[in-house]
Amino acid sequence: MAAVSPLRDEKSPSTPSGQDAPAAPPAKKGRRAPVVLAGLLVAAGGVATFVYVTRLGKEKTDDAQVEAHVSSVAARIAGQVKRVPVVDNQEVKPGEVLVELDDRDQQVKLAGARADLAAANAQLRMALTQLALTDKTAKANLAVAQGAIAQAAAVTGSTAAQIDQAKADVAAAESRKELTRLDRERAERLRATGAATQSEIDARVSADTQADASLALAQARLASALANRSNSSGTEASARGRLLAAQTVDEQVEAARAQVSLAEARVAQIQAAADRAALELEYTKVRAEIAGTVTKRTVEPGQLVSPDRALMAIVDLSDTWVVANLKETQLADIKPGQPAEVEIDSFDGKLTGHVDSVAAGTGSRFSLLPPENASGNFIKVTQRVPVKIKIDDRGGRVLRPGMSAEVVIDTRHPR
Repeated sequence: MAAVSPLRDEKSPSTPSGQDAPAAPPAKKGRRAPVVLAGLLVAAGGVATFVYVTRLGKEKTDDAQVEAHVSSVAARIAGQVKRVPVVDNQEVKPGEVLVELDDRDQQVKLAGARADLAAANAQLRMALTQLALTDKTAKANLAVAQGAIAQAAAVTGSTAAQIDQAKADVAAAESRKELTRLDRERAERLRATGAATQSEIDARVSADTQADASLALAQARLASALANRSNSSGTEASARGRLLAAQTVDEQVEAARAQVSLAEARVAQIQAAADRAALELEYTKVRAEIAGTVTKRTVEPGQLVSPDRALMAIVDLSDTWVVANLKETQLADIKPGQPAEVEIDSFDGKLTGHVDSVAAGTGSRFSLLPPENASGNFIKVTQRVPVKIKIDDRGGRVLRPGMSAEVVIDTRHPR
């Protein structure tokens, strides 16, 4: 095709004779253009081949940023800020006081809880003493009641013997009375005949009178013995009742033990309240949970704070990493352990690292308002999945959360 134009130019009827020499320069330009075009095509192909070969087996993204552990600091209890001993960008250590709250209310609560605890401990000691006293007293009462039963039984036996003795005495007195009565009647008959003297009659009358008195005494003793038997029966019944009451020693001791358990539970309850008051007093000093740098300090002395309000944040710059948000079409060959190159926009040069892990879902799936593809019209959008890149050597650079980065992951060979 390049040779056609010159031939057409040379045979053109509009070209006057004798002017063939000026038509030669266009012919040379026509021959040079294809060569230049071919050279450009070869160069473009070489560049494309170089780019393809150098990027073969690599996944690259500039949607990446530095991340770190950011600890949000908030008060555990509500209160008024007394002092803030730290400022923005200050380095802090674990346990260092960041904010102090007014602790007077907590000190009063702790003092009251400790007083209640002392009273509960005193009640517990009293319950333990009462338990020991009840145990000893109940056992002593049981022994006394058992002795009373034996004594009552002995009294009952003695009373029965007394009754028998009294009955025998009454019988003897009755016999003597009968004998003296007969003697008196016989003496009176003899006196009527003059066979007995007056002195004999008087002796018989006196003996009969004494027999009456002896009989009355014996009968009185029998009545007394019978009365004693009734009293001894009541005493024995009373002793048996006291024994039954004393035999509840186990129940009495168990009741005392229940009082001890109740006192122990009360002590434990108040101890928990005292521990809670001590914790609240400790919570008036807000301390750093991790080592790092203070940032976003929004608290000032005199402010009222509560647990739902963040006071500041602490960033741990000693442990940072890069999160590369790769397209889902780039994840086929991404595996943990693969080497990666990281370029931080804030620094020159490249950092080496490796793939630590791949997120369990896309970024949009865990957003505040995840997409609902089942409702409305659907437009397919390529999603991105966060990939965590651990830096092997920072080279003395301080990586701060939020810094932009560019990541290239080599998927040709694992780490």
